[in-house]
Formats: sequence, structure tokens, C-alpha cells
Amino acid sequence: MSSGLTIRLATEADLGALRQLMTLSIDRGQAAVLTPRQIVASRAVMGLDTQLVRDSTYFVVEDHGVPVGCGGWSRRATLYGGDHSTDLRDPALLDPAKDAARIRAMYTHPDHVRRGIGRMILHACEKAAQGEGFAAVELMGTVGGVLLYTACGYEPVERADTEVDGVVVPLTRMRKRLRDMA
Repeated sequence: MSSGLTIRLATEADLGALRQLMTLSIDRGQAAVLTPRQIVASRAVMGLDTQLVRDSTYFVVEDHGVPVGCGGWSRRATLYGGDHSTDLRDPALLDPAKDAARIRAMYTHPDHVRRGIGRMILHACEKAAQGEGFAAVELMGTVGGVLLYTACGYEPVERADTEVDGVVVPLTRMRKRLRDMA
């Protein structure tokens, strides 16, 4: 991992840069694993959920002050989707005693992949969720993210492909039990 990488909570002032980063990550980062039609379709179910920023559960990773990755966790029931995908949203608060926290909206700039950015974000999210009493985390993995999540201890729960305007976007629901993260 580069010594220039830092992680912090995202703020409202970051929203424009986060949207740009997500667009690059979806359009260029998924190009090796999705067809052009799937990339267009995935925009309907991927993107920025500003509730995560308002909840102070969304992180941005910077390389010498430039955003190169982002992702967060949530104590709310929404598993995936952005502000625009209202049918996927459920703002209900989860019960840490029985529910898994949600890992949400993980994106890395395509020119900065394989530098430990995703792992850095996952670790921060898992530690924060565990600090609030959650014993497990869940996420909806894209084809491009499943290898990272598997390497970080997540296990597939189910295939949960979604269809947008007749185009299938492959998704996998994954889960990880949190252990002592001292």
C-alpha cells in the first residue's frame, strides 16, 4: 500500500468528487467484466447514497489529497443502490443483536486498483460496525468486487442478479462474521 494513502469520513463537500469517482469506477472499472449494456444497466442500481454520508458511515481514501476510493457501511436495512434507486431503499435501522450491518457503495478509481484501497475501506467499515455491536456484515457484490470480498473473508450467500430494462446485472449477496478486530 502506498504511503500517500489516507482514509477519512466523507463530508457533504466530497459529494461531487465521489460521484465522479463512482462514474469512472462503474464505466471503466467494470469494462473488463461487464458488457457495455450491463454497464449502462448497472448505473440504475449503483451509485452514491448520500444517507451514508449524513450518517457519518462513508469513507473516502485519498492519495496525496486526491480521492481514489470510497465505501461505507450502514446500520440501515438498504443493502445496495444509490439515491436514484428509490425502490431498493429501506431506511429502517438494523438491530445489531440479530442483523448484519451493510457494507455499501465500494468504488476504486480504475487507475488505482490493486493498491489495498478496497481492503483499507473494508477494514474501517468492519471495525466501525463491530464497534456499534454488529457481529456480522453483509454486502451485494458486483462481478468486479467478488474476488476482493472473497479474499477478505466474505462468503457468498446467494446469487441475486437484477434485471434492468431486459439486461441482467450479475450480483452476489455475501456475508462475513466479524471476529475480534483489535
